[in-house]
Amino acid sequence: MLAELFAVMAPVFFGASLGYFWIRLGYDYPVEFVTKLVFNIGTPALVLAALGGAEIDAQSFGRTMLGTLLVLAAMGLASVLMARLLGKRWKVIVSPMMFPNTGNMGLPVTLYAFGDAGFAYAITAMVSVSLVQFTFGALLASRSGRPLRTLARTPTVYAILIATALLLTDTTLPRWLANTVDLISGFSVPLMLITLGVSLASIQVKSITAGFKFSLLRIPAAAAIAYGVAQLLGLPPLAQSVLVLQMSMPVAVYNYLFAQRARREPEFVAGLVFCSTLLSFLYLPALLALMH
Repeated sequence: MLAELFAVMAPVFFGASLGYFWIRLGYDYPVEFVTKLVFNIGTPALVLAALGGAEIDAQSFGRTMLGTLLVLAAMGLASVLMARLLGKRWKVIVSPMMFPNTGNMGLPVTLYAFGDAGFAYAITAMVSVSLVQFTFGALLASRSGRPLRTLARTPTVYAILIATALLLTDTTLPRWLANTVDLISGFSVPLMLITLGVSLASIQVKSITAGFKFSLLRIPAAAAIAYGVAQLLGLPPLAQSVLVLQMSMPVAVYNYLFAQRARREPEFVAGLVFCSTLLSFLYLPALLALMH
């Protein structure tokens, strides 16, 4: 199990290491340009590439999406308490609390643990998290004073809506378009990880301490809330397990990019991403063993 888990998580560490050592060697890195490139081009393509060919029936999609949205809402409310415990502003904490790495980490871990049947539920959780992150999260990160205008100009929102329509109608993209978005999407995750490493190059020790404290509080809270919501909705056992697993994933790298764009303590958020990912080597095997 550890070997499979390491195979999933190793790219996160090595990708971030590239950015870390790039800065340590004294080279420049255009963080603002890369952030815009990932948000406006790479991420929409990534969403379409990941979801365009997924298969799930409408009933399972709807119930699992509702469960995911309820968990996200509960975690958003819990972020008020977490902010007080860490002595941070609510707007700094809320996104890392709500949005776990359900994509490039959650999907492969779920596929390994539960196979194709569980993967369909994992895709639904990812769609739900992405939809909220690129609507509510985009509004929080807006510095223009016109949050709705920011939302309307967020390409990923439209990509999620198109991908959701494709899922529910069992439609696929034309081959030429599928190949195109697949090619373009390839740069998104590597650039996100490298940019994360750039931020870690200037991280302070106190951010590392706070990151571990945050993770040790968030992980059991997310798992407990997800389990409670799944029981409340009467989700099938497999859907329950996948929901708990997906909501317990480490803090998503996108939270750092949103913090970078909003200029809202990005180094601190980078610490949360880094520490929660490190801890996932310990708690994910235990969580999977418990669910099996």
